[in-house]
Amino acid sequence: MGAAPGRDPPGMGAAPGRGRGSLGLRWALLVAALAAGSCRGNSVERKIYIPLNRTAPCVRLLNATHQIGCQSSISGDTGVIHVVEKEEDLQWVLADGPHPPYMILLDGNLFNRKVLLQLKGTSRVSGLAVAAAKPSPAQGFSPGLKCPNDGFGVYSQDYGPEFAHCNTTVWNPLGSGISYEDFDFPIFLLEDANETQVIKQCYLDHNVPRDGSAPQYPLCAMQLFSHMHAVTSTVTCMRRSSLQSTFSINPEIVCDPLLDYNVWSTLQPINSSGKVDPEKEVIMVATRIDSHSFFWNIAPGAEGAVSSFVTHLAAAEALHKAPDAPLLPRNVMFTFFQGETFDYIGSSRMVYDMEQDKFPLRLDNIHSFVELNQVALRNGSILWMHTDPVSRMNQSVDAQVRNLLATLSRSSAGSAVTLQEAGFSQPLPPSSFQRFLRARHIPGVVLTDHRTAFQNRYYQSMYDTPENIGMQYPEGLSPEETLEYVTDTAKALAEVATVVARALYGLAGGTNSTSAIQADPKTVTRMLYGFLIKMNNSWFQSIIKPDLKGILGDVPQHYVAVSSPVNTTYLVQFVLANLTGTVVNLTKEECLSPEKSPHTERELFEYWWVQGPLQPNSSARAPQCVRSGARLSKALSPAFELRQWGSREFSTWTESRWKDIRARIFLVASRELEILTLLLGVSILVLSLLTTYFINAKADVLFSLPRDPGAVAY
Repeated sequence: MGAAPGRDPPGMGAAPGRGRGSLGLRWALLVAALAAGSCRGNSVERKIYIPLNRTAPCVRLLNATHQIGCQSSISGDTGVIHVVEKEEDLQWVLADGPHPPYMILLDGNLFNRKVLLQLKGTSRVSGLAVAAAKPSPAQGFSPGLKCPNDGFGVYSQDYGPEFAHCNTTVWNPLGSGISYEDFDFPIFLLEDANETQVIKQCYLDHNVPRDGSAPQYPLCAMQLFSHMHAVTSTVTCMRRSSLQSTFSINPEIVCDPLLDYNVWSTLQPINSSGKVDPEKEVIMVATRIDSHSFFWNIAPGAEGAVSSFVTHLAAAEALHKAPDAPLLPRNVMFTFFQGETFDYIGSSRMVYDMEQDKFPLRLDNIHSFVELNQVALRNGSILWMHTDPVSRMNQSVDAQVRNLLATLSRSSAGSAVTLQEAGFSQPLPPSSFQRFLRARHIPGVVLTDHRTAFQNRYYQSMYDTPENIGMQYPEGLSPEETLEYVTDTAKALAEVATVVARALYGLAGGTNSTSAIQADPKTVTRMLYGFLIKMNNSWFQSIIKPDLKGILGDVPQHYVAVSSPVNTTYLVQFVLANLTGTVVNLTKEECLSPEKSPHTERELFEYWWVQGPLQPNSSARAPQCVRSGARLSKALSPAFELRQWGSREFSTWTESRWKDIRARIFLVASRELEILTLLLGVSILVLSLLTTYFINAKADVLFSLPRDPGAVAY
């Protein structure tokens, strides 16, 4: 009779069959064990490590000659945590502590150049976690340079040498320059007070010295990951990236240029694909929309950027509402530059494009230039007017500048703003206007709240927040009520915007009364709330495209970055479109494809299908089509277009790429216990291998089945 299916016939190859089956069984059990281990791996990791989810790293940036910023080793840096709340606590880290290297939890008030340079000079420190100071340091804090953008403005050995390198005026006297230092260990900002408290509690439980003796293991440790791929300079990293792109199928890019888009529009529409008539004069109004701090993507820029571009937007709205605005003899161009923090990326690119006939306007079209700089911290009612003393040595330019100053002064009559000239011998502060002056002597003025040094004690820092410009709200307001609440700061900036709008009307050739030209404080307060406190608000939701609603994060930041356009750029464009554009009666299909509709002017305007406001008593929105002249132009330094990565003429800033940014804490055992554990593990492994070998060798004996009595022959 035949054997049962799936079984070996009795007496034929039984032993070999059982040997193969037992080996297969052992492999199956091993695979199952590994699979189970991998499934449990995450839970085991969670039991060992506490991740820090709200942190911001210091990353590496590079220019033509240097690298700045921070990085960890490729596998992350680990150290025993030590809390430093006063300078005396550093002694334990730098000399006395028996368990180096240390990972320091540093109080924000001690985050300064003196302390950082001490830590930079020792191998006993593996990293730094900074707890932001609350309230902001009373003495001020600016990690930027004392002379911002030095060498890339108009003043040099060939043009106003007495003003070069801030010889006359140190604009940012509090600038420590630590943002422009290179650190070989990771530095992270702790954004969540609860996570900071968890770290402190772990330190108190395990790391505090007892009775003058060193703490005993296990100790609380921290691990920071922020390894950067780029090194040395932009020249080096761009050359490596270029070679990778040329010869590799899967190139590994190590750095990217800082880039984004400028936002611009005109009072009277122009053909963006054509050229403005050489005889047509344009008043150019400009401001920057980016900021920076020591930590990546932490750039609130309340005074450094937001106060000026919000005022600019409010002035654009007020001027557009003037009844005769379309008929003014001169046009007005509203320009918002990106990347100005990093050696004037946006303005230098626009100047380059104008010179190369890659922009609708040429430099010759610019009649005069008005720039809004830091304007929120006025001393009383005074706003200072800065001009360039070198170009004013030309009588023709000086006459035009005087006319410009007179028009601005007349526009402030009867307002709460007093305009004063900073002085003929005073150079221009760091400003986009300087890049235009490098190309052509243009009459211009820069408006600021400071005559000499910045009023802003937190320039280019994480503390340049709404509180820095005096934004205060009553307690108990809902988010919607906070959005609509008109703060004193909003009223003050609306007054500045009114003066600017009236001055622009006069400069453009307007002759009627300007009393009706008035900036709206309600619009200003909405913008301040959206750009400084919460981007994801009902007004911003109503003015953007449905497919871009994902850009509305909670906490606004204004770093230029390498992926573009960034949230700030999009929102400035859509706010500008909302304030200066027109709602037109087009269907969604016509709005999205205006070239297919005979009633559109595609060469003069952009058309956007936006979400629209909420309908009354409903969660549904009323979408609409907005027509506007608000456009984008590239804000990428010409150095990268020209492949001149070592340029001293144009910005060369790049940002290193990285693979992993994270932080976590855990308990670490003593070195002796770790070695003992390793040896014990190796011993168990060797014993397991020997046991497995013995069992496998004796499998026929250990796992043999008794013979079937019925199969015995007599």
